[in-house]
Amino acid sequence: MPAVASSRIPAVLENLGPLDEGRIADLRVHLGAVPDPRSRRGRWYPLTAILLMCACAAVSGARSIEEVAEFGQRACRSVLAALGMRRHLLGWRRSPSAATIGRLLAALDGDALDRAVSAYLAGQHRAAESAATGPSHRVIAVDGKTLKGSAHSGAPGRHLLSAVTHAPVATIAQVEVGSKTNETRHFRPLLAPLELAGTIVTFDALHSVKATITWLVTAKKAHYIAVIKTNQPTTHRQLAALPWNAIPVQHTASTAAHGRRESRSIKTCAIADNLGGINFPHARLALRLHRRRRSAGQRETRTTVYAVTSLDAHQTSPAGLANAIRGHWGIENSSHNIRDVTFAEDASRVHTGTAPRAMATFHNLATGALKILGADNIAKTTRAIRDEPTRALTILGIPNTQTNHGT
Repeated sequence: MPAVASSRIPAVLENLGPLDEGRIADLRVHLGAVPDPRSRRGRWYPLTAILLMCACAAVSGARSIEEVAEFGQRACRSVLAALGMRRHLLGWRRSPSAATIGRLLAALDGDALDRAVSAYLAGQHRAAESAATGPSHRVIAVDGKTLKGSAHSGAPGRHLLSAVTHAPVATIAQVEVGSKTNETRHFRPLLAPLELAGTIVTFDALHSVKATITWLVTAKKAHYIAVIKTNQPTTHRQLAALPWNAIPVQHTASTAAHGRRESRSIKTCAIADNLGGINFPHARLALRLHRRRRSAGQRETRTTVYAVTSLDAHQTSPAGLANAIRGHWGIENSSHNIRDVTFAEDASRVHTGTAPRAMATFHNLATGALKILGADNIAKTTRAIRDEPTRALTILGIPNTQTNHGT
């Protein structure tokens, strides 16, 4: 695709770098594997075309099914052709209505859509990793999110459990678990398809289950950093009893933003098996994290968190461990907050069938694809893309051979 003079590219898109064909995988290859739930009779719009339109609309900032339909109405004929919309005998192409899109998403196989989008983002993330010189360990967070807007007529909101890479942030696996209390039993099915050898997996205390940890280390050959709270009373008591006062602080970091100052420190302690060890499988290091936070006009708060990891001291550093744990906590801002604020997910009124999950998946796709390409501000980036729909095609690797206008 011919390059465009840099003066024509909004400043917020310059961080994305050159969006040349070949650098970005074609999303159509993955979406083509999603089964069509519709009857063959009366089918006009190809399934892949509608899914591609939803994806491009999400990259353009669409927050609802109505805004997805509006994206199609704004798109020119060349964009509709690139999406795969059928051409009428009279020569015109038309995008589907909001009602048509809503019915399709409600009947869609949510697992198949998640597998397709997650595989696409995982491939893009691997390509970005291979081109960068960074840490030797990939870090993945397992975290859940409730779609509050999907609650309807007394039914609770849908709850999704996701595997999200730390940097750049991208959702590479996702399943619907029904409710937060079901997260633990879906942990293994979520991670089972992923190649995790040498990867560090982070998770909160809910998933610090010994059988799960053993499976993760022995079957998947992964490392872990597990936060230990009072739901593991024996391990928590053993960690708290270690001689932390005799151990110096090994790494500190401070931040100041949004009227809040925060200071974090970490201490590590090797776990000696011959001295009793820690009652947690494959634990090699004990961690003590201390956080001090002061918001404007409020008193300072102090929090101490204990964790264990299967990493040895020679495999990592205190700074690396602190960054991994902070990266896990940061998923709330770098993924969940974007979906709630930029894409208004919690305010969504979509609640029929698979539609809430499908919209969340397309929001994951937009966030991950843009983050992998280097976007700093998803809201500003999607607004810049919305002004020219052909840019969304390029970002998702969809060829647009009928136009000379690219990103």
